[in-house]
Amino acid sequence: MGAHRLALLVFLATLPQLLLAGTTRYYTFNVTMHKVTRLCTTRAIPTVNGKFPGPKIVTREGDRVVVKVVNNVKHNVTIHWHGVRQLRTGWSDGPAYITQCPIQTGQSYVYNFTITGQRGTLFWHAHVSWMRATLYGPIIILPKSGVPFPFPKPYKDVPVVFGEWFNADPEAIIAQALQTGGGPNVSEAYTINGLPGPLYNCSTKDTFKLKVQPGKWYLLRLINAALNDELFFSIANHTLTVVDVDAAYVKPFDTDVVLVTPGQTTNVLLLAKPDDGSPAATHLMLARPYATGRVGTYDNTTVAAILEYAPAGHIKSRPLLWPTLPVFNDTAFAANYSAKLRSLASADYSARVPMRVDRPFFFTVGLGTTPCPTYQGCNGPTNDSKFSASMNNVSFNMPTTALLKAHYDGNTAGVYTSDFPTTPSEPFNYTGTPPNNTNVSNGTKVVVLPYNTSVEVVLQDTSIQGAESHPLHLHGFDFFVVGQGAGNYDPSSHPAGFNLLDPVQRNTVGVPAGGWVAIRFFADNPGVWFMHCHLEVHTSWGLKMAWVVNDGPLPHQKLMPPPSDLPKC
Repeated sequence: MGAHRLALLVFLATLPQLLLAGTTRYYTFNVTMHKVTRLCTTRAIPTVNGKFPGPKIVTREGDRVVVKVVNNVKHNVTIHWHGVRQLRTGWSDGPAYITQCPIQTGQSYVYNFTITGQRGTLFWHAHVSWMRATLYGPIIILPKSGVPFPFPKPYKDVPVVFGEWFNADPEAIIAQALQTGGGPNVSEAYTINGLPGPLYNCSTKDTFKLKVQPGKWYLLRLINAALNDELFFSIANHTLTVVDVDAAYVKPFDTDVVLVTPGQTTNVLLLAKPDDGSPAATHLMLARPYATGRVGTYDNTTVAAILEYAPAGHIKSRPLLWPTLPVFNDTAFAANYSAKLRSLASADYSARVPMRVDRPFFFTVGLGTTPCPTYQGCNGPTNDSKFSASMNNVSFNMPTTALLKAHYDGNTAGVYTSDFPTTPSEPFNYTGTPPNNTNVSNGTKVVVLPYNTSVEVVLQDTSIQGAESHPLHLHGFDFFVVGQGAGNYDPSSHPAGFNLLDPVQRNTVGVPAGGWVAIRFFADNPGVWFMHCHLEVHTSWGLKMAWVVNDGPLPHQKLMPPPSDLPKC
C-alpha cells in the first residue's frame, strides 16, 4: 500500500503541470491547385485543402500544434506561422532558406510548435516568393481553459481576413518585375474572407455578410494577409473597440477606423445596436489602402462587406449606410492611431520591457537602386537601373541553403557573414534630399547575439525613391514599440520620450513614412530569425536581414535538434 500511496502522491504533485501542459492539436494541410472564380475570371490557384482562404487553426495558449504540410503543386512551398514565438523550435518557423529548405513537389514536412504566452489572433501563410497571395488562413488562440478574456465575453467571434486578388498568376507578376527592374503589376481587387464584394465588377454574389443579433457583442479578428497594402477598415454607423493586437492584449480604446498593415492582426469588439424600433439599414464594412510611397502604382480600390441584422428581411429596401475612411495618404491619422496602442500591462498580463539596452542598433529602411545589366534596358527609376530595397544599404541576397541548418551545424562559411552593419556606413539626411548615389550593396549578412541580450533597434525610413511606410516583421519574437516620430531620429533627445511603462507589444510595426520607430526585445529565443518588410515587393527587392541568437548555458535555453524530416535543398 505504501508504494501505491507514494505513486498517488507523486501523481497529485505533478497534476498542476499536466493540467497546464495543454493538448496537442493535429492538422493536415494538403497544398493543391484549385479553380477559383473572382471578378468573372477563373484561374487555378494554390490552396490548402481546396479552400480560399485556407482553413483556420483553433488552439489555446499552452497547446501544442502539429501540422503536416503535403506539397502537391509544382512550386516549392513552406508555411510560416506568423507571430508564433517558436521558442526553441525555429525549425518550424517556415521562411524558405532561412529556417528550412522548401518543401518540394510531392514532399511533406511536419511543423511542430507550442503556443507560449500568447492569446488572440495570428495567421499562417506561405513564405516562398509570392505564394502567400492565396496560401493563408487564421490562427485563433483562445485563453487557457477557464481563463476569461479581460473584456466582455463575445457572443461570437468572426475572422475578417483581408487579401488581394490577382487575375494573373502572382508568381509570373513578380518574376517579370524582377527581370525588368520596375514595379510589379498591382492586384485587381482586395478581398474580405476571399470575397471582393459588390463594389467590384461581377462580384455582388461574392460578398461576405456578417449577420448579427441586436445587442450582442462580437469579436472581429482582423488579419491583413494582403501582399502589398496597408488598409484602413471601418463599419458604417458602428464604433469598434480595439482589445488585442498581434496576439497581445492592449488597453481598450474606441475608434471608428482601424489601420492594419500586412502582417498585423487586430481584435476589435463590435456591439450590435439594440433593437429599439428604429428603421433597419444595411451597414457597409469597407477597407481601402493606406498608401504613402511614390514608386509605381497601388490598387486604389475599395473592398466591401455587409453587416446585417437578424432578421435580414428585404435588404434592397433598406437604406445603405457608408462609413467614412481617411484619405489614402493620411499619415497624421496613422501616427495618432499608432500612439493609442498601449499594452494592457496589468498584474495578469505584464509588459516585460527591457529597461537597459545591451546592444543598440540603428537601421535605415527604404528603397534604392541597382545597376541595370548592360544587355537590357530596365524599367526602374531610370532606364539604366532597377528598383531595389535595403536595410542599412545592404540588400539581402537569399542563400541557397537554410541559414538555421548552417548555424546549427557550424558550417556557415560561404552561407552567411556576421558583419551586418549596426549603423549606416554612410550617414546622410535620411528624410531630406537623398544622396546622388542610391545604389545598394548586396550580401547575406546577419547580426549575431548572445542569448538573452537586450536589444534596441531604431528603424529609420529614408526619402530615397520617396518616403514610405514599411511594416517591419520580426520572426521568433514579440517586441515593444517604445517610441516613434517624424523626421530623423535624434539619439540625444528622443529616448527621453520613450514609453517604458506600457508600450504596445507586437511582431509587426509600421515604420512611419518619413519617420522612425524604436523597438526593444530580449533575445531569449535561440535560432536564426528573419526580419523583413511585409510589403512583399520590398522583400523581393531585398529589404530583409536575419538575427542569429546563440544558445544559452542551460538546457531550456538551447535550440532543439532538427527534425528527421527536415527538407533538403
